[in-house]
Amino acid sequence: MNHCLVALIGSGILSWQALAAAPAKPNILFLLADDLGWTDLGCYGATDIRTPRLDALAREGVRFTQFYANGPECSPTRTALLTGRYQQRVGGLECAIGTGNVGRYDDAIRLAAQHDLGMPASETTIARLLKNVGYATALIGKWHLGYEDKFAPGGHGFDHSLYCLGGGMDYFHHVEEPPASTPVLRLDGKPVQRDGYFTDLIADDALRWLGEHAKKPFFLYVPFTAPHAPFQGPDEKLPAPLPASSERWKQGQAPPRVYAAMIERMDEAVGRILDALNKSGVADRTMVIFTSDNGGTASARPSRLRGIKGTTFEGGIRVPGIVRWPGVLKAGVEYPHPALTFDLTASIARAAGAPLPAGRTFDGVDILHHVAVNEPPPARSLFWRQRRGDRTWRAVRDGALKFVSDTKGPGADEFLFDLDADPGEKQNLFPTRAAAVQRLKARLAAWEAEVKPVR
Repeated sequence: MNHCLVALIGSGILSWQALAAAPAKPNILFLLADDLGWTDLGCYGATDIRTPRLDALAREGVRFTQFYANGPECSPTRTALLTGRYQQRVGGLECAIGTGNVGRYDDAIRLAAQHDLGMPASETTIARLLKNVGYATALIGKWHLGYEDKFAPGGHGFDHSLYCLGGGMDYFHHVEEPPASTPVLRLDGKPVQRDGYFTDLIADDALRWLGEHAKKPFFLYVPFTAPHAPFQGPDEKLPAPLPASSERWKQGQAPPRVYAAMIERMDEAVGRILDALNKSGVADRTMVIFTSDNGGTASARPSRLRGIKGTTFEGGIRVPGIVRWPGVLKAGVEYPHPALTFDLTASIARAAGAPLPAGRTFDGVDILHHVAVNEPPPARSLFWRQRRGDRTWRAVRDGALKFVSDTKGPGADEFLFDLDADPGEKQNLFPTRAAAVQRLKARLAAWEAEVKPVR
């Protein structure tokens, strides 16, 4: 790239059309952590967890300071990422699918009984869009979007897939939580056995696949299981799977050093994959994205944010977000404006020149355009809803104001926060800002009506 072009990019003068054309059909590497807390990386404040490769990635690219997951649990955010739309539109995926294909709220229970709990192949995914314009596509890691064969990644546009089916899997023996202890490792939809720590196996397979496909445009989706429970460090292999009585299966009770070791091994795996890009000579035309599917559990390192995974307080939905895109995004930038997981989906499709089918739209915005030209995204309201049993968490953010509702049966706790003044959500303004509350509740209600699922 010539010096004039670099200068124009740095100044934000260059048009997005020219920016997007700079690296024609960029490769896409999407790295997703599982239950990673807001301050679990060195570049986000961790002092006792060593993440040199991800810290370097942040220095080489953009670090988001107000990045959100689309949901406070696994399956919802993964749905939004792959479809580029609010997960509520799909139906049954507002809560993580339970171990063994269990629905956890009324719609999910109904769909599970009909053998329909998962993301239907009729959904338009980013993998299929990219495949349609000539990309090689692979999923290596965690799926968690349906146990039934008809929901397998191959039906969603992935040419290759090595994955675990559900939410939590023994890292060494690759079985789900006892007492079932069901083997859940799959290769292209079929049961497979592999020997090794799953984080390492993910990196191994990613390196093998890149060795075969790095010469053409590729989309490599790498959703790690780390640091999700069970909490097992890379040197803790036992002769048999963890028993049901083990505390390591409990999401909020990770031994701090084991939790750190899991993240550090994930950082090493990321480094191995990035090194493979360099070795193949394609790093300079590869967009690399790293984020988490939701906020941390009680095992995550303490942060100033309120709440944990499963809630719509900031601690349940705000996550690390890092993007490196050589030649388009300036290195060492902090982006301070709110963005969501599915915004990245829209950006990937735009960068790859992958059009949506007629009549289909993304709910997210092309956030990397706004990063590239150093501007905030268009004014918009951001919405969350998570359901489990008779409990529903909701939230809407508009500007700095955020309304949160926690409904349990017939009762509800309601909150209003000014995130500019109070990012830790310590001061509830609900009793004193009636007009703002009513405005945000009306927007939330209108959104809920608009995203009503079709099945």
